[in-house]
Amino acid sequence: MTTTSSPAPAVSETPLRSVHTSNLPALFDQLQSSLVVSTYQAGKVIVVRNEGDTLNTHFRPFHKPMGIAADQARLTIGGANTVWYYRNMPGVAATLDPPGTHDACYLPRAIHVNGDIDIHELAYDAHGTLWVVNTRFCTLCTLDPEHSFTPRWRPPFVTALAPENRCHLNGLCLVDGTPKYVTALGDTDTPGGWRANKARGGILLDVETNAVVLRGLSMPHSPRWYRDRLLVLESGEGSLAWVDVQAQRLHTVARLPGFTRGLAFLGPLAFIGLSQVRESAVFSGIPLVERVPERSCGVWVVHIETGETLGFLRFEEGVQEIFAVQILPARFPELLEWGDQRLMHSYVVPDAALQDVPPTVPTRKE
Repeated sequence: MTTTSSPAPAVSETPLRSVHTSNLPALFDQLQSSLVVSTYQAGKVIVVRNEGDTLNTHFRPFHKPMGIAADQARLTIGGANTVWYYRNMPGVAATLDPPGTHDACYLPRAIHVNGDIDIHELAYDAHGTLWVVNTRFCTLCTLDPEHSFTPRWRPPFVTALAPENRCHLNGLCLVDGTPKYVTALGDTDTPGGWRANKARGGILLDVETNAVVLRGLSMPHSPRWYRDRLLVLESGEGSLAWVDVQAQRLHTVARLPGFTRGLAFLGPLAFIGLSQVRESAVFSGIPLVERVPERSCGVWVVHIETGETLGFLRFEEGVQEIFAVQILPARFPELLEWGDQRLMHSYVVPDAALQDVPPTVPTRKE
């Protein structure tokens, strides 16, 4: 096991320390990928990347970061009352120090101010439209410049569009690029009504048919369609499971030592976020707390066929809760902050405009 730490924090900050199993650097090197992880509790987005024989945990400050949508070109992060949009500029990555180290660089491009809608998961559909799980209003929504948000769907049992978190809608799964499944912590229609039966009131719904696929789940999160199978995290059990939709049955793949929330796949591997969960009314009475008195926080790597844990990154101090985990298809990416001076001199113009750029100005075609 290898110990890593982030750069020295300011005196007023809590140290952010992590450890990881010794096999993970080689695994990340083999996959030629990295992770981006959000922790709203610590107010950080963490880029986890391989650096030789250790994992580098690269922290960036955000105001309550939650859902993340990411691919080769885009990185989008939902926060307390905003959505932050980033774009990958490989040309900028090539200029970063040390030379030849970075293969992606995500630069901020725009902020959408949507108010405090308690954003949970984000996902881009087949047409490039961003879908947002608006938990406070119990709705799936999209964003545009004219509105805080545009409601597109809500569970049929929620009778009003009100900022009351009636069912705690939280997870979104796309199938063939279309919103298909969501998770909620209850089928309730009163302000905070899901809290009364949080331990076993969770549901999985079909967005297209409005049908409830599964009931009786313990705080479900992060539904995903992968390799022609629907998988979900039953967070209150601390587990990964797959869903037999036709039989309406849940099959547990693995039980883990933390509150499972945040899920991404690469090959036969699942990268699962684990949270310690606070000893509070929200998390009291769930099966995980009784099964695992001392819970872990980090990212666990699990084989989706065998359920075997192949490795983990565990946060030892400063981070207790994880929300989102996403794959970045880059070996060593950078995420620039909004005040970074390099943003003053990094430009992207259409390819057609490059013919008007004089040869004395250095350019890189993205």
